Amino acid sequence: MKKLTGLQKQVLGLYRGFLRAARTKGPEDRKKIESYVSSEFRNNAKNVERKNFIYIEYLLRRGTKQLDQLKTAETISLFTVPCRD
Repeated sequence: MKKLTGLQKQVLGLYRGFLRAARTKGPEDRKKIESYVSSEFRNNAKNVERKNFIYIEYLLRRGTKQLDQLKTAETISLFTVPCRD
């Protein structure tokens, strides 16, 4: 079995992070989050060229920001924006 590169490890870590964060949400939201995350990762795996490191790093940064937002208590799911009073 081939060893994973650092970038591949980061992508897998981000994916796992999304799945862990989804477990903290309600059952219905959890299914939606898992489905959305899975389809996004599969879509990017299929459509993004493996040598396009700059774009992959951009997607990692964007995904990390989305994961941080999802982890906050006010965020119910990926599809809602918390209201600020």
